[in-house]
Amino acid sequence: MQTTSLADVELAIEDRGTGPVLLLVHGFPLDHSMWQAQIDEFSTRFRVLAPDLRGFGGSGLGTGEVTMRRYADDLAALLDRLDIDDKIIYCGLSMGGYIAWQFWQKYADRLAGLVLCDTRAVADSPQAKAGRAELAARVLAAGSQAAAEAMLPKLFGPQSERDHPEAIEQTRAVILGNSPAGIAAALDGMAKRPDATDMLAGINVPTLVVVGEHDGISPPAEMQGIAERIPAAQFALIPSAGHMSPLENPVAFNAVLGRFLAGK
Repeated sequence: MQTTSLADVELAIEDRGTGPVLLLVHGFPLDHSMWQAQIDEFSTRFRVLAPDLRGFGGSGLGTGEVTMRRYADDLAALLDRLDIDDKIIYCGLSMGGYIAWQFWQKYADRLAGLVLCDTRAVADSPQAKAGRAELAARVLAAGSQAAAEAMLPKLFGPQSERDHPEAIEQTRAVILGNSPAGIAAALDGMAKRPDATDMLAGINVPTLVVVGEHDGISPPAEMQGIAERIPAAQFALIPSAGHMSPLENPVAFNAVLGRFLAGK
């Protein structure tokens, strides 16, 4: 990985391949490594950028409040630092999808397409906001282990728990390697994110909406509803996967993403 300096923070980024740019934006509380199967597959014909968001992986946290808009600003600044002027395909999972709404709202002219994976358009309910605040307090008091304990049971589907325990343990290691401050800042930012439902009808770039069939955080019916609100969006259900569909069933996910990228 390389590091790139922005105004107040250094971001770590995997930058591999040449061609049209595919930007992969990870979920919470993870890092770029969740996309390894997609980096390996698509860097043969795309320039794949997979950054660690501020506060995660090898990236610093910087100063000031963390919001979904600020993450989006970081990604736009990263493209500027890499002298990328061409339009990109943005692919985000979960929190990466929350950031996608903000990126679309502010930087739509930089997008050739959107891939929205296992995410939500609605804002947090009061109960969800309270839950995030409670988890942030536990993480700051007890460390990243608290985030691993809270999130891992929600991230993976039953088949992964049975057949791919190594993927779960790798994800546990990633979460434990992230800083409590970065995790807590992201929780606060997600709790404060605006509702994106009203902007869906205005998205006018090719869009793919993807969800694992066993996703309990972003249920398939909810994701299909997002696809139905976006003009001409494609919808794909990934079998044998929960919330982490690109990691849990990379063969099926990559096939779906590959067809979309090829314009099919």
